[in-house]
Amino acid sequence: MPQIPVAFQTIGLLILSNLFMTFAWYGHLKHKAAPLLMVILVSWGIAFFEYVLQVPANRIGHGTFSAAELKTIQEIITLTIFIGFSVLYLREPIHWNHLVGFGFIALGGFFVFHRWT
Repeated sequence: MPQIPVAFQTIGLLILSNLFMTFAWYGHLKHKAAPLLMVILVSWGIAFFEYVLQVPANRIGHGTFSAAELKTIQEIITLTIFIGFSVLYLREPIHWNHLVGFGFIALGGFFVFHRWT
């Protein structure tokens, strides 16, 4: 069986991790009538699966990527997933200014990954 490249393993696990994280952090916004303590406990339960994926992603990826590069990848993935989550799950529109702001954050990835000589 062929070995999956480290970059694909890392990014794949971070994508899955961020799906759980986004639901843990923002999924409860559709259930404002739920008691806060219950929401916190459910969010912790969801976040557990985020950590189960995120910790191995960083462990596998570190060495191929620096810690700063791993964090940058994670943030860009987070924003990308959040856009879809906001539109599809929360039914909140993303406006042009959101996209511009997110774009500037993603542009930071260029500076993190560019090899300056």
